[in-house]
Amino acid sequence: MDLRQLEHFVAAAEEQHFTRAARRMNIVQSGLSASIRALEEGLSTKLFFRNTRQVELTAAGQVLYEKAKVILAAAQDAREAVAAINGLQRGVLAIGTVQSLSAFIDLPELLGRFHAQHPSIEIKLCQSGMGTLMEKLQDGRVDLAFMPLVEPPKGITTELITCEALVIACPPSHPLAERRDVSLHELAREPFVDFQADWGTRRLIDRTFAEAGVLRQTAFEVSDLQVMLELVSRGLGVALLPEPIAIASAAEASGISIGYAELKEPEICWELVVAFAGNLHIRAPKNPAAQAFLDLMSEARNAAETTV
Repeated sequence: MDLRQLEHFVAAAEEQHFTRAARRMNIVQSGLSASIRALEEGLSTKLFFRNTRQVELTAAGQVLYEKAKVILAAAQDAREAVAAINGLQRGVLAIGTVQSLSAFIDLPELLGRFHAQHPSIEIKLCQSGMGTLMEKLQDGRVDLAFMPLVEPPKGITTELITCEALVIACPPSHPLAERRDVSLHELAREPFVDFQADWGTRRLIDRTFAEAGVLRQTAFEVSDLQVMLELVSRGLGVALLPEPIAIASAAEASGISIGYAELKEPEICWELVVAFAGNLHIRAPKNPAAQAFLDLMSEARNAAETTV
């Protein structure tokens, strides 16, 4: 049986007349009769007593009528739920992010604007490393993830937010401070303060040194940017960071003094992207709320560029 057959059956049961039921369903009577006949054949039982004036439900028909009303109501509820999701009348938007996003994008401000425009959408936010965020993207726990990404896996689509050169963070008195031509081989002699191994920035740095055939020493592994900068400021190691993140974070932290140096060409390009699990044939998120957030973010960036 299918929903259309059940709709025809319920109409006939309530109208107690095939002609009126056909008129109600906006089909010819022969079509409605054929639909009900097919339903009876599929169930191997008669559903109506028929005469020239009206039709009445059999015992089996009465049982089916009660069940059919429940099924059709549930189907209508499902249609309305899907329409509400697509129309942003309900739903959930789950966003994941790495640390120190504020140097590039004002996520709280965007979330506030999104909530004002779509108050019925529940917003969830989590902060983690790239590896964890990627897992959440792939299994559907996160709709959008803001993170540095070297090579997106199959099924993950990315949109570039910014590309920044990595700079060397070190104490202001360090011999490398303020230089603009530091080579990777020179850095091999320095102890490093690094993020954890599954973080996007760490993977980019590890890959760059490996491709250059340069071994380096990771003395500290941390998951907090402020701790990283404090260790660097005390001369315990150097770090490679996107310059806007290093400068913004150092400015926010009291008592931390950081010097900087630049790598010689070619620079290491650190890319911040927004990633999502896309549809098979369309470069867009599966969740309409996620697409609405991307549209809002694009509008904000365009407005900022116009102002500048």
